[in-house]
Amino acid sequence: MDRRQYRRAGRTALAVGVMLGLGAAATGCTGDRAAAEGAHGAVGDPVAVLRRAAGALREAGSSKAATSMEMATGGTRVTIRGQGGYDFRHRLGQLTVVLPEDPSGTPEHRPITELLAPGALFMKNRGAGVPADKWVRVETAGLSDGNLVTGGATDPYAAAEVLRGTRTAAYVGRTEVGGTPVRHYRGTADLSRASAGASADNRASLAAAAKGFATADVPFDAYLDDHGRIRKLRQRFSFVNGREKTPVAVTSTTLLYGFGTPVDVRLPSPGDIYAGRVAESGTGAERAPGTRSGQGTSQ
Repeated sequence: MDRRQYRRAGRTALAVGVMLGLGAAATGCTGDRAAAEGAHGAVGDPVAVLRRAAGALREAGSSKAATSMEMATGGTRVTIRGQGGYDFRHRLGQLTVVLPEDPSGTPEHRPITELLAPGALFMKNRGAGVPADKWVRVETAGLSDGNLVTGGATDPYAAAEVLRGTRTAAYVGRTEVGGTPVRHYRGTADLSRASAGASADNRASLAAAAKGFATADVPFDAYLDDHGRIRKLRQRFSFVNGREKTPVAVTSTTLLYGFGTPVDVRLPSPGDIYAGRVAESGTGAERAPGTRSGQGTSQ
């Protein structure tokens, strides 16, 4: 793969959510409602345990977060990584998202700062003609994927609320994540069911995702600690590139650790939000990420 192809793949990764027509990977998991080892040796139904995982995060309050999103299309594979923290009680988070380097090891783009808020995604250093001191604001309910892949990182609480729609699940066994003992579950969630059971802040976004994906099924692997909190969550999606009609496979992984770490997120003021046209990375199309109007939106 030459450098031009690699750069195009990286730009596609950044703009992954703007050319939607998403389809979750349909690799189903066998239903298993057999009793599984629960917290502190208790017994629990895997489906019920997973549906409660988002609530356990709210009880924890906040945590540090690391994300990765791996995309494969046309023989090209790129990975976007994020690092930051999340306040689960107030649904606010901040991530620094880094695009892959080109084959020579040169960064393709400055790190992007993303602020995650109820109903909105804010991006700074978005590029594509946006002034360096301005933010781009996207309404997540207007995204066909509900912001599960648009920003190159899945909103940690939205990812957890997808588990509220767990349809089938099996307990795999005990293992460790980052030195913490966890229980590994494998299953499939239904986005329509997740939307019905989600918090008010996420309901519209997950409903949009349920309609925007080719299938509402989301295969996943979840690793929960003995307090029922998600330590690692891997979800698998696939969508069709709206312009080139080529399939793109996406694996989104969220790691949560350092529970209780304070997270201070300050949303930009209306004057700091870019209201002009935004070119899609690598396409030249003048459209804000995930919006239909082609313009940034302000509060």
